[in-house]
Order: sequence, then structure tokens, then C-alpha cells
Amino acid sequence: MAAIQVVRSEWTKIRSVASTVWTLSLAVVVTVALGMLISALSKNEFDNMSAKDRLSFDPTFISFAGMTLGQLAMIVFGVLVVSNEYSTGMIRTSLAAVPQRGAFLFSKIAVATGLALAVGMVTSFVAFFLGQAMLGPHRTSIGDPHVLRAVIGGGIYMTLIAVFSMGVAAMLRSPMLSLGILMPFFFLISNILGNVSATKKVGRYLPDQAGSKIMQVVPRIDDDTPYGPWGGLGIMALWVVAALAGGYVLLKRRDA
Repeated sequence: MAAIQVVRSEWTKIRSVASTVWTLSLAVVVTVALGMLISALSKNEFDNMSAKDRLSFDPTFISFAGMTLGQLAMIVFGVLVVSNEYSTGMIRTSLAAVPQRGAFLFSKIAVATGLALAVGMVTSFVAFFLGQAMLGPHRTSIGDPHVLRAVIGGGIYMTLIAVFSMGVAAMLRSPMLSLGILMPFFFLISNILGNVSATKKVGRYLPDQAGSKIMQVVPRIDDDTPYGPWGGLGIMALWVVAALAGGYVLLKRRDA
């Protein structure tokens, strides 16, 4: 099959599966709604904050508070896009139609990445503007220094989370196994490693912690992270490349 035909085929598969549409919709709703709630609570608590907390108050980053849960939906989307065909047995038909396994995998990932990027960007901008509306007098503007970078970075961050999940799913093939590893990794292990003093220096090189740096505008006073926003996004991108490379190698070597 020609490359364009493969891409069209993958696009048809993705949009015809209800679960992928629902997970992307959920990513938008959860991220925006939770961001608005946290922003409103932050506005009410601002007067009670210590002087140190006020100095590091980051209205842009607060509006992205919902991404903690929104990325959950992006992980599910990334896993389902790749592993659905394994769980249904359709992978044999797909690989028979597209014998070039590299073309098959990367066409699937390219289509899903484009969709995740579109949803991620919309989510990030909507979460920012509605979050700032909730912050009232403590809000910032899209034209302020580094704010636009953070908002665009938020969309890229959500996309990379999804693509990383696609790479892991390509390696593991099972949706349950993939989610069983990714969920604890991002929501438990990463938080523990990042908040315990003995492991903090290791935790900040994990994909979510490094990547989220792109969404920060106001640095924390006691932040000694050795990389900046783009450096953090670069570290996250390396994780994504490693996951995709692993998925490609294993797809080439294993039977369907």
C-alpha cells in the first residue's frame, strides 16, 4: 500500500473507534474544568498565602492544574490507538495488508499524534483563558513574557504524553498491561520520586516532571533544577523517542 493509503486507513480506524473519541473529549473536559476550579480556589486563597508563596505564584501554571488528570485520558488514548488491534486480533489483517511494519507503525503514530496535538493545543489555550478568568485580579496575559511559550508548551506536553504511551503500548501490545504500568508510573512512582528528598534529583528527569517545566513561567524560589523549560521538554522528547524506538524494534522482531 502507498504511504498515503496507509495514513488514510489509520485515520479511518482511529475515528471509527468510539473509545478514542471519548478519551480525547474527556481530556479536554477534565483539564479545563479542574483548571478552572483550582484557579478559582487559588484566587480565594491568595490573601492567605505566605510572602514566599506569593513571590512564586504562577497564574499560568495554575490554570494547567487540570493536566494532572487530563494526561490520564491522553495516556488511555495513546494505549488504545496502538493496542486495540492486538486485543481484537485485527493486527494480523493489518500487517497482511501493510507488510512493511515500520510504515504501518509510524503511519498509525503520525495520525494519532496529529490528532493528539490538535486536541492538546485547543485544551491548553482554553484551559489558560478560562483559568485566568477565574483568577480575576491575579491573572496574567497571553502577551506577558514567556506566557505564550508556556501555553503552546502545554499542548505539546499533552501530545508527548500520548505519543510516549503509544510507544509503550507498541512494546507491550496488551492494553491492560500497558495501562497497568503507565498509570502507576505517572501517578504514583513519579510523584514519590519527585517529592522525596533522597530521590528528587532522579525524579526530575522522568518524562512528566521534565516536560511540565515548559508550562512554568514563574520559577520557584528554591528551585535548583539544572535545566530550563526547553531543556525539560527535550528530556521528555528523548523518553518519547526511546519508547517509539523500542516499539519499532519489537514489532519488527515479533510475530503478530
